[in-house]
Amino acid sequence: MRPIILAVAAAAILAPAACSKKEDAAAPEIAAPAEDGVTHVSAEGDFAENLQLALIEAEPGDKIVMPEGTFEFTTGLSLDVDDVTLAGAGQGKTILDFANQTGAGEGLLVTADDVVLSDFGIRDTKGDGIKSKDSDRITYQYITVEWSGEPDETNGAYGIYPVESTDVLVQNCTVRGASDAGIYVGQSRNIIVRDSVAEYNVAGIEIENSSFADVYGNVARHNAGGILVFDLPDLPVMGGH
Repeated sequence: MRPIILAVAAAAILAPAACSKKEDAAAPEIAAPAEDGVTHVSAEGDFAENLQLALIEAEPGDKIVMPEGTFEFTTGLSLDVDDVTLAGAGQGKTILDFANQTGAGEGLLVTADDVVLSDFGIRDTKGDGIKSKDSDRITYQYITVEWSGEPDETNGAYGIYPVESTDVLVQNCTVRGASDAGIYVGQSRNIIVRDSVAEYNVAGIEIENSSFADVYGNVARHNAGGILVFDLPDLPVMGGH
């Protein structure tokens, strides 16, 4: 449940089989790890498929590295392996573009512990930008989540959205244009949100039904509400302080 706030505002690659008259879709292409535990996702072929396969095949301790570029997605991504780092070439250099996404899911859903998300951008998701649930010791850093154009009620609800977690760190992130909250942390404990920018959202930064949250060094501007703290009834975690 979220508070009611008045708003202001791929393609498959075909390759001929060696001894067949039919053409079969090429297998997802993932570059071999350059070093132990590091996988560089190939931009050749279907990048979305390559990246999701890398997330599925990751092992604890791995780092998955995305190249510079803007990459289109029609479906959301998911990560359920503990102790994985997903990193791009920079907030404005590696862009995951969900403008043609079907359905209303997240751009990226994380359901694992000890995850680090770093140095990439998420754009124009139909649902939330990045959601993590029951993900302890999760870090969001140098992440941009944004929706193109003017603020619109049809944009995704939340930009950065960790819930039901312990030890949450959000730092040096930017969220623009969410139809509800830019950075939302709910039903969680031991939270730091710092040095981030939330603008042109309905709520800039929202802490809901959570305990031990430090929110400092941020810029919240051009939102209907800047920083909001709630303790709402009828949620799995209540009595936040």
